Amino acid sequence: MHAGPKIGGMDAAAYLARIGYDGALAPTAATLRALHRAHMMAVPFENLDIFGARRHLTLDPEAFFAKVVGERRGGFCYELNGLFAELLRALGFEVHFLSARVAKGTKAGPEFDHMLLLVPVEGVRWIADVGFGDSSLVPLDFDLDGPQGEPASAFKLVHDGAEAGFTSMYGLTDAQKWVERYRFALVPHPLADFAGMCEYHQVSPDSKFVQNRVCSMPTAAGRITLSGNRLTLVENGRRTVQRLDEAAFLGALRERFGIDLS
Repeated sequence: MHAGPKIGGMDAAAYLARIGYDGALAPTAATLRALHRAHMMAVPFENLDIFGARRHLTLDPEAFFAKVVGERRGGFCYELNGLFAELLRALGFEVHFLSARVAKGTKAGPEFDHMLLLVPVEGVRWIADVGFGDSSLVPLDFDLDGPQGEPASAFKLVHDGAEAGFTSMYGLTDAQKWVERYRFALVPHPLADFAGMCEYHQVSPDSKFVQNRVCSMPTAAGRITLSGNRLTLVENGRRTVQRLDEAAFLGALRERFGIDLS
């Protein structure tokens, strides 16, 4: 295991062990790509604290670390990208927080609806995002036209595709249709700028995180998702859905995600 640098006084070695990473740590594009993939494959996107009103979440990197690493939990964008940014900075990367507006049909949500990362390295402006759920396993090249990402060519960035000054991130659906996921401007923000929307997503009855519980993570063959009372497995392009009672839901959380809410 890496001895690793400290993350704001926290142990980077524990973080790297949490995501099962034992590769290079030099601040290169290859390292960024490998860390991004490892994080996505190990840490689920989940809102179980919000839906169950189990814990109030604040923009505190030490709390992010305690939950994701110490408790082996997941989180939503502010937690996951906030913590990943701390790791990258500890390793010597330059990192900036960007505000995104989540797409809702042809419209988009408010500013700071979602948080993603800009990581300039080796002359390329990488868009890193480990906190959106079903998104690219690896960073996207901001200046690259056309399909990219992982799964192969399943994502793309369209500049000024929605409105002037914004870049839209699109994902390819199972039906091979391009759907806008969110739009963002290349304007850095401090973490504190996201506090209002972090609060909104936890308390507003209009927040999807209050309305429905979800826990989702990619797998080697596709993706596994617990949502509401359903378990959805996507394996090699084949989708199966199973309805669960509460005991089975909690059992699936333990067995498939390593999360014990008891």
